[in-house]
Amino acid sequence: MQHVRTAANTHMGSATQADATEVSRVLRNTYLLLSITLAFSAVTAGIAMAVNLSHGAGLIMSLVAMGLIWFALPRTANSAAGLGVVFAFTGLIGAGLGPIINHYLAASNGSTIVMQALGGTAFTFLGLSAYALVTRKDFSFMGGFIAMGMMIMIGCMLLLLGASLFGYHMPIFSLVFSAGIVLLMSAIILYQTSAIIHGGERNYLLATTSLYLAIINIFTSLLHLLGAADD
Repeated sequence: MQHVRTAANTHMGSATQADATEVSRVLRNTYLLLSITLAFSAVTAGIAMAVNLSHGAGLIMSLVAMGLIWFALPRTANSAAGLGVVFAFTGLIGAGLGPIINHYLAASNGSTIVMQALGGTAFTFLGLSAYALVTRKDFSFMGGFIAMGMMIMIGCMLLLLGASLFGYHMPIFSLVFSAGIVLLMSAIILYQTSAIIHGGERNYLLATTSLYLAIINIFTSLLHLLGAADD
């Protein structure tokens, strides 16, 4: 009986060690790929800014990028082709950001606004990631809140788009919406990091795109909020 217990304990210990190794691998690969894709996006954004890419072209690139993660990435996430999809997605998103950044840089205090948005984004992401990694809290309970928040976000986006098409502007609602996006994306960072730590996310490509989108949305929302405050 003692021998059986010892063997069982040894097996459980080996399984736990294997799980810890897998978590460490996914975490390492996620943050490495996230760093590379953010740098790649910065390059494509710089190119788009240099050629003065139009807002229409930037919007089309962003829509194509979203199509890649909605339709192409789920089918390729477990293959080498998925890595190419991730780079295509982040490159297009970066290029789509070019016209937006140029718009803010054209303001009298534009460079300060952009730098503050970058700093705020970095502070938010690093702070939340560090909190999740150090405390190792399980934020899986936030899944329902995030799902509801995403549905509300899509509804608000459609409302704002429809209003603009008919010539109506809702600046206060738009600012509240941007602030809500920052909160929702912050929740996603905690949720996704926690999922990696506790073994709920084993695919680093999916984890990278989730964190990448959260970072980009925080950055653009902070640009809007800081630009409005400067005005």
